[in-house]
Amino acid sequence: MIDIWKEAVIANPAFYIGWGGLLIGLVFGYIVFRTNFCTMGSISDILSFGNYNRFRAWLLAAATAIIGVLVLERLNAVDAADSMYLAPSFGWLGNVVGGLIFGFGMVFAGGCMSRNLVRTGGGDLRSGMVVIVAGLAGYMTIGGLFGPARVALFGPFTPDLSDSGLATQGLDEMLAAATGMAGGAANLITVAVLAGAILIYCFASASFRASPRDITAGIGIGLCVVAGWLLTGLAQDDFADVPVAAGSLTFVRPAGDTLDYLMRTTAFVAMPFAVVTTLGTLLGAFLGAIAHRRFALATFMDSSDTLRNLFGAMLMGIGGVLALGCTVGQAVTGLSTLAAGSLITFIFIVIGGIAGMKTMEAMA
Repeated sequence: MIDIWKEAVIANPAFYIGWGGLLIGLVFGYIVFRTNFCTMGSISDILSFGNYNRFRAWLLAAATAIIGVLVLERLNAVDAADSMYLAPSFGWLGNVVGGLIFGFGMVFAGGCMSRNLVRTGGGDLRSGMVVIVAGLAGYMTIGGLFGPARVALFGPFTPDLSDSGLATQGLDEMLAAATGMAGGAANLITVAVLAGAILIYCFASASFRASPRDITAGIGIGLCVVAGWLLTGLAQDDFADVPVAAGSLTFVRPAGDTLDYLMRTTAFVAMPFAVVTTLGTLLGAFLGAIAHRRFALATFMDSSDTLRNLFGAMLMGIGGVLALGCTVGQAVTGLSTLAAGSLITFIFIVIGGIAGMKTMEAMA
């Protein structure tokens, strides 16, 4: 069955990536809108109210994606080792610093990239500006004004793990190398321990078990990430004129990619997965807002509000590129591959978010 699907997708990748990616983004945007899923908000809930439900929803999304990618790999539907997350170039310092900067910035911007995209779909022009500025800052960090500084500062701290005999930076491969265990067994054990621990932590909470909204958010978002891996995995073809990279939902660089696509549409053969899922997320949130009569135009309250949001947006763009992802791109999509860098980024986004909250409180 997988082979049949793969043949169909490879025969017409533009069609399947375009419409499939749009559907995945649409569902993701609608879920985030309806469930109020917000990673920055989850940290705020913990610090302000001692409520961990939205944080558990975030973790549940990661656990769902981890299990989903395991299943897809067993079905030969995708090879996560081909993705950027498992590259042997282990930019640990970028994961640490980028995670901190992104987490700190998302507090000032009122939410992470996915949350701001969804707010934009609901009519929040302030969030739309945050997405645009973050996308521009991300591109400036990749190869623009900030690019040389990024390479100079973080390049020397990016060891090539292949020099140590590791083909990837996967936690499972590290376990296999340390214990002499077979790769398949190490993979299963790592998934069982990591995803199992997350599931136990989530559902040990009576408050979380009694919150269908947060459970739906976690499972639904995790499945959207799995669907992205399935679609891009089926579209992988080394002989294609424009190969599709294995991956799934992420929103920092794709915000810049979307701006680039809108400005240079005729230079592209087809709409890339990152762009179509970004636009799909906007559409899903818009449809949710219209359907539930919650669409309302909003903008900055004053100059201080403007500066605060743009400052946060700039930090998210820079931090997201340094860390190779955001609260969804690394903490869910990246972590689903068991990449060590993704786990580091997740931890330091949370730390950066806490620091941002404390700073905002001190400034109040």
